[in-house]
Amino acid sequence: MNIDLKNKADVLVQLAERAHGTMTAHLGIEITDIQAQGLSGRMPVDQRTIQPTGILHGGASVTFAETLGSIATYLLIDQTQYSGVGLEINANHIRPVPLDNYVYGQATAIHLGRTTHIWNITITNEAGKLVCSSRLTMAIVEKAKRPVTPII
Repeated sequence: MNIDLKNKADVLVQLAERAHGTMTAHLGIEITDIQAQGLSGRMPVDQRTIQPTGILHGGASVTFAETLGSIATYLLIDQTQYSGVGLEINANHIRPVPLDNYVYGQATAIHLGRTTHIWNITITNEAGKLVCSSRLTMAIVEKAKRPVTPII
């Protein structure tokens, strides 16, 4: 990644502050590390992220995967000129995770182009076993040069 890994502790703090009031914070997702080719995080399996049967909800896994890939893209682009937006995501749910655990995610770059980024995201349980395998395509779009006027 083209960020200064010497300052990654500061970046991790900034990412946590930026998450306040978002779905990332609501689900308890934390970014735990930034590496040269991606980033890592964790998410609790608790009342916010389970389905009625008491196991991790597949939608929470997909949200976790998209969060990791989106933040990784955010760290790579010129945020003053561009935004990264999710274009496509898929996920294969491999095994259940019961309540009162954590899942751990790793986003790794597959393709870092000028207009798209593709991320492989693996989510594992506390024993390191694969829970979900996901792939995310991010579109890199130019920010509007003028304010958008609301329709209503």
